[in-house]
Amino acid sequence: MDKEVIDNHTNYLKRLEFYRSFGYDLEGERDFILEKSLPLSGNMLEIGTGKGHFALALAKRGFSFISVDISQDEQEIARLNLRYYGLEKLVTLKIENAEKLSFPDRSFDVIFSINVFHHLYKPEAVLNEMDRLLRPAGKVVLSDFNAKGFEIINACHTAEGRVHDRSRHDLDEAKQYFAHKGFEVSECHSKTQRVLVAQRK
Repeated sequence: MDKEVIDNHTNYLKRLEFYRSFGYDLEGERDFILEKSLPLSGNMLEIGTGKGHFALALAKRGFSFISVDISQDEQEIARLNLRYYGLEKLVTLKIENAEKLSFPDRSFDVIFSINVFHHLYKPEAVLNEMDRLLRPAGKVVLSDFNAKGFEIINACHTAEGRVHDRSRHDLDEAKQYFAHKGFEVSECHSKTQRVLVAQRK
């Protein structure tokens, strides 16, 4: 295994421990979201790869899917994370803008977006793309930090001398959007995450 992959994995483990020291169990929260998403089948899309934390959780369970992100640098970290575990072939990584995705209508049975919504400045455009891409009887799984989660993540960023980038939008807008579209929407919470599952009827 090459040095770049090993160094990236070392940084990944340090990052997990850093979050854990503030009370955020990153791997545990991804597992919680995944459990609330089940059952899963068909073509799957993740919007917002980031550093690949949720992609890794999905791939570790044997799922094959596409993951898109606007940041090539972030996605390269995700690629190295997947490569360390020998899971890179399960995930097709693409650089895309979530406001205007390249896939044909009704391409996916499941669409995920994890801890992305609070970064969006045009959330309705992204929600419209999810609606366009979702097949009949498909579902969208959205998760973002709840109040406790934002408190912890903000503290993590402050400790590193950074400011957590956050728009004024939250999952209430997504919940209303999908309800208006006739989806059946369920919601649950962990210690730090809010999870919405919107099922097309």
